Amino acid sequence: MSGPRTIILGASHWHVPLCARAIGEEHEVVGISDEDVSFVRGLAEAWSAPVEVDWRSLVDLPDLGLAYVFGPHNGMAEKCLALIERGIPFVVEKPLGTSLAELVQVRKAAEAAGVPATVPFVQRGGPAARWLAKAGRPTYQRMSFIAGPPSRYLDNGNPWMLDPAAAGGGCLANLAPHFVDLFLQGSNESAENVDSRLSSVLHGAGVEDHASLIITTPSGREAIIEVGYAFPGSPLKRYCSYTSAGEAGFASVDSDGSAAFTTLDGATESAVIDLDSDPLYDPFVRRVAKTLEDGFRGLPTLAQLEDAMRPIWEAYDDHGGREDGRP
Repeated sequence: MSGPRTIILGASHWHVPLCARAIGEEHEVVGISDEDVSFVRGLAEAWSAPVEVDWRSLVDLPDLGLAYVFGPHNGMAEKCLALIERGIPFVVEKPLGTSLAELVQVRKAAEAAGVPATVPFVQRGGPAARWLAKAGRPTYQRMSFIAGPPSRYLDNGNPWMLDPAAAGGGCLANLAPHFVDLFLQGSNESAENVDSRLSSVLHGAGVEDHASLIITTPSGREAIIEVGYAFPGSPLKRYCSYTSAGEAGFASVDSDGSAAFTTLDGATESAVIDLDSDPLYDPFVRRVAKTLEDGFRGLPTLAQLEDAMRPIWEAYDDHGGREDGRP
């Protein structure tokens, strides 16, 4: 083992297996936590790391250099604040809490203490984002990402994802941050106006299984973002497609990876690209390791997570309001 002494909080999160090999190769894992240790014993054995039910017993381990924060969204802010108090750099999954207020509190605390933090916005720099960038700064963008049914969280050790109090929301809070971030980064603007629709008709769960956002920037640039838990359980995993109209032309990617870009003078190029987002977590972890000493320079920031989450929490507010961060 090499690299910084690292702890993994909430290790049963479904993204952790996607990061596991890189974490084991880049970091020295000295402890992992989860409320149900039965789901993480395999990881503990692979990393030769002890498992604790209570994450609090890990944050005071000596000489920690890094932490990864996963687990139920309603416990994320407390974990991050504990790490900030101890000066431990951390990687935190979106949405970092169940309200914008929690996220702002953590962001301000990290900035005041000078504690580096980053977020796995893995779609940045991925094949879809690189293809859409051919169109230039987006004027109009449409992104659709429909994942499998919410029942999969019952099977993968994350039943809390169907509890509005623990998750803060459904597919909108879980899936949309990646695509709001891509649009805001590409347009280099913030969200000014947000229109939204949320529905739980398909599965009738306590969290929404389909959501649509229309985000408009101060200059009038617009993104339509559709996310959902509407795809059947299948080896295909998901449906996704993207288009972007920009200053250089029009780029599109279909769910099968077929991609096209048409320039302003009408010339078209095509390709087939890999749209599976799962492989993007491994290189993210390796970038975390590479940039840790530089405060995660070049990686997503908590301020950028706040920009992406602001229109999402606003959408929840528009659909019944929130009390103490809960829908």
